[in-house]
Amino acid sequence: MEYQTYILSNGIKLIHKPVKSPVAHAGLIINTGSRDEHEEEHGIAHLIEHMIFKGTKKRKAFHILSRLEDVGGELNAYTSKEETCIYASFMKNDYQRAFELFNDIVFNSSFPERELEKEKEVIIEEINSYLDQPGEQIFDDFEELIYKNAPIGRSILGTPEKLRKLSKNTLNRFIQQHYNTDQIIVCSVGNLSFPRLVKYFEKYFGNVSATYRTWQRKKAGYYHPEINIIDKDTYQSHCIIGNRAYDLNDKRRTDLHLLNNILGGQGLNSRLNLSLREKNGYAYNIESNYSPYFDTGVLSIYFGTDRKNLEKSISLTYKEFDKLKTKKLGEIQLARAKRQITGQLMRSSEINENLMLAIGKSYLVYGKVETPEEINRKIEAITASGLMEIANEILDTDQLSMLAYK
Repeated sequence: MEYQTYILSNGIKLIHKPVKSPVAHAGLIINTGSRDEHEEEHGIAHLIEHMIFKGTKKRKAFHILSRLEDVGGELNAYTSKEETCIYASFMKNDYQRAFELFNDIVFNSSFPERELEKEKEVIIEEINSYLDQPGEQIFDDFEELIYKNAPIGRSILGTPEKLRKLSKNTLNRFIQQHYNTDQIIVCSVGNLSFPRLVKYFEKYFGNVSATYRTWQRKKAGYYHPEINIIDKDTYQSHCIIGNRAYDLNDKRRTDLHLLNNILGGQGLNSRLNLSLREKNGYAYNIESNYSPYFDTGVLSIYFGTDRKNLEKSISLTYKEFDKLKTKKLGEIQLARAKRQITGQLMRSSEINENLMLAIGKSYLVYGKVETPEEINRKIEAITASGLMEIANEILDTDQLSMLAYK
């Protein structure tokens, strides 16, 4: 798989994957997210992501939204714990239009006061909508539980009280301190020659003033497992069981991805889906997620069930943990699990928008992108003994935390 890269003198990096398609995808990823906020700035990274669509020195909100929409494209963005991303899909002849727009909204946002106050209320309504969805809220509350008093544990959205205190000056200061040029990746998947893409890249990002990161991320801190059961007036009980896990640079993360997939990944034949849903009918939705971060990670198992089945569902979940800790996978089981996750990864890479975001994140974190062959070699190197060791570490009953709404 061919990737092409280029680095500007100000430190902004470009990675491109050529594909034969009339539709192109590009993004700008900044290595800054909600965990980089000070306590009094809680919610600012996500608020900025909203506000960059609300006006620049030369555009009003309508013109920003219409710039790509008028030619059949689509502009979007997201904020996570560790990154902010603006991305777009458009026809291949509109690369220059997309790059110019990225530059304008990221580096020239004006944050109009009226729009700022209005957008704060929009996000407060977004927070309220989460509070009406316990199956969503519980994920934020679980990370607050396992990352107590650490920035990474706080909700990305912030709180109404903190949001209302954020000012235009605070937003500008956060950008100046955190949107460092050596922490920015422009990623692209599309049918455009690399020399022409570099020309556009230099034109729209080459004149951005260089700023280099001098501060360090605050680490996640000490972990102490907790169990918290909360009475809520909901139709279903909701439960998350999990533990801190391996970070982005841990060599065991590929093994844990496979273990997670076996336990409760996207396949309907995952062990937890077969046990709780197919065999017993206790849950409609059950999933296992592994999220690695800069210095830590989270493995979490979620399910929603009728109140009368909560204890039974928890018991069945722990039984599946015990099987992974005490019964080594057979050769056929392991080969099947490897083939399944390989197929899932390959299918995901066929979606060019997903591929664009994936190569951008990989280049940001690792400075490279692994080829499918390299990924396959890592998967094939996983052993049944290694998986059982990881299961005994990550699924250690004494180290698991649990949060339940009942």
